[in-house]
Amino acid sequence: MEIVFLGTSGCVPTKERNLSSVFLEYLEENFLFDCGEGTQRQMRFAGINFMRIDNVFITHLHADHFLGLGGLIQSMDFLERTKPLEIHGPEGLKETIDHMLSMGSFQMDSMSVEVHEIQPGLVKEGERYMITCARTEHTRNSLAYCFEEKPKRKFLKKKALALGVPEGRLFSRLQKGYSIEVEGKTIEPDQVLSKPIPGRKVIYTGDTRVCESVIKLAEDADILIHDGTFSHKDLENIEKAGHSTTVQAAEVAKKANVKKLFLTHISQRYTDPKKLEAEAREVFPETYVAEDLMRITVGKHN
Repeated sequence: MEIVFLGTSGCVPTKERNLSSVFLEYLEENFLFDCGEGTQRQMRFAGINFMRIDNVFITHLHADHFLGLGGLIQSMDFLERTKPLEIHGPEGLKETIDHMLSMGSFQMDSMSVEVHEIQPGLVKEGERYMITCARTEHTRNSLAYCFEEKPKRKFLKKKALALGVPEGRLFSRLQKGYSIEVEGKTIEPDQVLSKPIPGRKVIYTGDTRVCESVIKLAEDADILIHDGTFSHKDLENIEKAGHSTTVQAAEVAKKANVKKLFLTHISQRYTDPKKLEAEAREVFPETYVAEDLMRITVGKHN
């Protein structure tokens, strides 16, 4: 599993930071979370083939989180994509996309767009993963997303051999969860499979104040990508901003027992990310300020 930060700025882009977008690759499936203006160009810099993205997840309907969709869709259609693009997001997304695609004289010739307005809970399920979402405290219907690998069980070869199971086809049936017969004995999968091993888990909050729903969503996550717009020194001036400080994000990471915290949506007022990182690390040492085009590999659980 790999994560690429395509845009880590707050509401205004800077020379170093583009608007919000995070790319996640899992077993050759590509997912995009938010799509601020300029995202498709960032994918060019990162060496990401945007034609292979089939699902986009929008956290909320502020322009710095979705306005790149229009150009991305037009490029896909221009390159004669025929596979539908699925876009998931909060209530109001369909109307927003309809307006976006009706602007000017552009018409899609090759592809189609499927818009899914979602509620907290399950968003999408694949054979080996689930994507869920929860409400955040930013706009009326803003969302955070959780990408979670399904639990897996290891096949205990030595136990199987000790039970008299020969290597080959019967091993495969047990691994797939089927009972088998060996010399008149029934062997159940539970006898030769380990206890479930939790899968990898990544949380992307989008913009949010500190809220219990995100803490719950992020429990025991490998990676928490959290709004860290402001330095905690500016706390008194941002009460109505709908964002978090670096220290507040670190407190969420600590309460949720995550492994690593990456701060994003950094306000243009801050030019030294190391200072932001340092104040958060006083609360949660495994904190990092995300940078544009930064790549993170999330290793398998053993």
